[in-house]
Amino acid sequence: MVTKQFRGSPEDADLRRADSLAREIFSDVANKWAFLIIEALGERTLRFTELRDEIEGVSHKMLTQNLRMLERNGLVERRVHPTVPPRVEYTLTESGQGLRVTVDAMCGWTHRYLSHIEAARRRFDA
Repeated sequence: MVTKQFRGSPEDADLRRADSLAREIFSDVANKWAFLIIEALGERTLRFTELRDEIEGVSHKMLTQNLRMLERNGLVERRVHPTVPPRVEYTLTESGQGLRVTVDAMCGWTHRYLSHIEAARRRFDA
């Protein structure tokens, strides 16, 4: 896989700056629905209803909004097949697959430390 280097200004890549492009992108993709969509797509292509069935609790509206955002950011590719009714499929792009590595790591971290987090919450709430 070829990693493309950032060619904008250093300010655009600085997450600490409120007006940076990096912060905007981070804000877009760092939400539970985006993470779950990326995880569900994995290395396969799914239709909208298949994605909705994979992600328990996501509404039609939230799934649509997040898929559009992921497509806008070049992480998901939307393919419409000219059938009646139209068949729409979603798949991760190369950069989406790159982000999936991070999402998988977050999922692994969650599984590894879930019991520690539960214990900390119980102590805090007591």
